[in-house]
Amino acid sequence: MRKTLELSPLLLTPEEVAHILRVGRSRVYDLMRSHRLISVKIGGSRRVPIVAVQQYIDDLVSGEAS
Repeated sequence: MRKTLELSPLLLTPEEVAHILRVGRSRVYDLMRSHRLISVKIGGSRRVPIVAVQQYIDDLVSGEAS
């Protein structure tokens, strides 16, 4: 019997980030474009590190982001 290791994603799509933050996809792209939400490019796709989402939320709570 093989044991399957399930890992949490380290990189999220903009759509997944929008779902997490409860905002629209275009808002996520605006945040990435303004560098308030860090993203990386892999091929032709943009991905957001899960730690960047947490950092953005922390900045919102501390009043450093909008």
